Amino acid sequence: MRPVDRGAWPEGAGALPLPLAEYSDARPHLLERLGCFCSYCEMPILNQPAVEHVQPKVHHPGVERLWCNLLLSCAYCNATKGSEDVRRDDGLWPDADNTARAFSYSQAGVQVCADLTPALAERAVRLWRLVGLDKRPGADREPSQADPRFRSRWEVWGEACMARDDFAENRSPGVIRSIVRLARRSGFWSVWMAVFEDDREMRAHFIRAFEGTAAGCFDADTRPIQRAGGAL
Repeated sequence: MRPVDRGAWPEGAGALPLPLAEYSDARPHLLERLGCFCSYCEMPILNQPAVEHVQPKVHHPGVERLWCNLLLSCAYCNATKGSEDVRRDDGLWPDADNTARAFSYSQAGVQVCADLTPALAERAVRLWRLVGLDKRPGADREPSQADPRFRSRWEVWGEACMARDDFAENRSPGVIRSIVRLARRSGFWSVWMAVFEDDREMRAHFIRAFEGTAAGCFDADTRPIQRAGGAL
């Protein structure tokens, strides 16, 4: 899962924090900072993205309009997460932790990394199930026919593999630009990072090309590292 940095509270008049009369007023600023991708499943959002409350407003009304509690979500992650009460220390979160260290990606789906400590694994599993990243054909929870996330991720995996094979034959700047454009159109940042696991150059391009990716979560070789202030 892509670790993201939404940045400081947007400024309004007089360089003061922008008032959010409604939490939905944060949408254009989140789109500018994070791109039109779901903060959880990473699918590109083709219609109106939901302004997602990390801690649901029904249980935590005091943080309903706080910038630090808002992310972007697709309709499917938002509906799966619902209004279940969560605390920050219940799970791992893409805006606070290096979630790139928490999950592994393959064409078969998303899994919790096996090398996490038991405490961190428990928190990763909580998020994995909370937003439905565990849903895949043949699993305990299968995606509904209306839920495109698994299928879309599976298709993008195939596209990324073909792009990797093309890049092995031609590493020209033009091919790099084409692959990066394809990745941005297709979404699923973690799929591209996994398919290009052994290519530092392309991974660095993906980190830079997706706005809002928390660059400080990666070392010079593009490997995920401990996030400052995070649990992981």
